[in-house]
Amino acid sequence: MRRCLDLALNGAGLTSPNPLVGAVIVHNNRIIGEGFHTGYGNAHAEVEAVRSVKESDRHLLSAATLYVNLEPCSHHGKTPPCTDLILHHNIRNVVVGLGDPNPLVNGNGLRTLRNAGVSVIDGVLTNECLELNKRFYTFHQKQRPYVVLKWAQSCDGFIATRPSQRTRISNALSDVMVHKWRSEESAILVGYNTALTDDPRLSVREWKGKNPLRLVYDPELALPSTLKMFNDVGETWILNHTKEESNGNVSYKKVTRENWSTETLQMLHDSKRLSLLIEGGTKTLETFIRQGLWDETRIITSPLVLQDGLRAPAPPFSKATQTTLGDNQLDIYTRR
Repeated sequence: MRRCLDLALNGAGLTSPNPLVGAVIVHNNRIIGEGFHTGYGNAHAEVEAVRSVKESDRHLLSAATLYVNLEPCSHHGKTPPCTDLILHHNIRNVVVGLGDPNPLVNGNGLRTLRNAGVSVIDGVLTNECLELNKRFYTFHQKQRPYVVLKWAQSCDGFIATRPSQRTRISNALSDVMVHKWRSEESAILVGYNTALTDDPRLSVREWKGKNPLRLVYDPELALPSTLKMFNDVGETWILNHTKEESNGNVSYKKVTRENWSTETLQMLHDSKRLSLLIEGGTKTLETFIRQGLWDETRIITSPLVLQDGLRAPAPPFSKATQTTLGDNQLDIYTRR
């Protein structure tokens, strides 16, 4: 099962709105096939694993065990049901890490296999399997994307010298890590002040991967169209209070002043975006913190001392993990 999890990670940032899945086929303690879901619309992990089995080993499938970290699907989507594949190849033993929360599956895959006489063991390394697909689970169970808050701060707790002045805080290594994070999430959000002051591209450049959907909260539509996040390297949503239309890769999404954060998450859920990375300033970040609309917070702390300026949000949670990125410190908090 640990090999399944390792394989599944190869699809990070590529499979959304599908989950990360790896599959391994074992016969007499020997792996005869393995695979992972490589991207949305592509073959599922079980299919890739069966395809990888050598022709000379195909006769072993009926006596082999299939390991997969998520319940095999039992419905027709972009691809046929994986339960059909398992039964077609007469695989009689299946070990599953965790059930699939998608209402189209949600236990039906396990029941289909068991009703056909397949020996199924489920609930293996459940915590690890859940951690791998926390975005997928949050999307289906909470009906919203998995929300990651991120900011960089000085060691004395400031994110900028003043609201209208860009302040470089994190180091080059941290910047690479942030671009890796962007490649792993479906969407990224900043507020009006961050967009105007920092003029970020919100794209993936220091890492290999897909650009996330870019969102900016511009309530009065006051941002200049020359900003880098309005370029054509990806799709951009402008969250505002007056306009609803699309123009090329830029879409105007109307939200209310009182509930713009929850309405944004609903729109992302409706468009099947599994996760949202928020790189906004203090005001935007505190909006989501105050409403409890977050799942994970990543804080990069620099040895830089600013003494005064714009205060970083106060983390209302206990520390989970801590690591170093050169002279920067990364603290990751997880909301349970």
